[in-house]
Amino acid sequence: MTESETRPALPAGSLSTRIAGEVRPFARAVAVVAVLAVAWSVWAGGASWVTPAVVVLGVSGAALGVIDARTHRLPNVIVYPTTAVVGVLLVLAAVAGSLTGGPSWEALGRAALGFAAHAGFYLLMWLIFQGGIGLGDVKLAGVLGAVTAWWGWDTFLVGAMAPYALGGAVAVALLLFRLAGRKSYIPFGPFMLLGVVVALTWHHLTS
Repeated sequence: MTESETRPALPAGSLSTRIAGEVRPFARAVAVVAVLAVAWSVWAGGASWVTPAVVVLGVSGAALGVIDARTHRLPNVIVYPTTAVVGVLLVLAAVAGSLTGGPSWEALGRAALGFAAHAGFYLLMWLIFQGGIGLGDVKLAGVLGAVTAWWGWDTFLVGAMAPYALGGAVAVALLLFRLAGRKSYIPFGPFMLLGVVVALTWHHLTS
C-alpha cells in the first residue's frame, strides 16, 4: 500500500485558493463525505470542548480521504493546516477543561505523546519499507495519533491498529475478486482516517 505525493507545484495564491484547487475536482464526493463526517464528529465528540477539533479533522479528513483514494496523494496544503488548527483546538480544549473540571493538561500531554509516537512509527515504517508507506502518510499520522490519544491509550491503540486490519481486509477482497493484483497500489490514507472513526466510535460506545 502506498500513496504518492509527487505533483507539480500549484500556482501561487492564498491558502484557501490552493485548498480549493485540490478539492474542486472531487467537490461532490468531498461534500457528501464531509456532511457524514461532521455528523459523526458531533456524535463521537459529544458535549465536549474537544469536539471542534474532531469536527475540523472530520471535514479535512473527508477531503484528504477522497483525494487520496482518487489520486494517491495527501496534499500538504491540507495536511499542514489541519495539523496546526487541530493542535490549537486541543490546547484550547485543555485550557477550557482545566477551568470546568473536564479533561485538560493530562489529556493534552497524552495527545502530544500520541502525535510523536504515531508519526514516529510511520516514519520508521517509511524508512524500512519505502514504497509501502508514503511520506504523506507520515505527515498525516501525527494529528491522527494526537486526536485518538486525547481519549486514552486504549483508544490510541485501536486507532493505530484498525487501519491495518481494514486495509488488509480490503486488499484480500480485491485480490479474491481479481479487482487488483499483487503489485497494485492501494492508498493508505483513507484507512488511517477510518482508523480514527473506529477508535472514537469504540470509545464512545464503551465509555
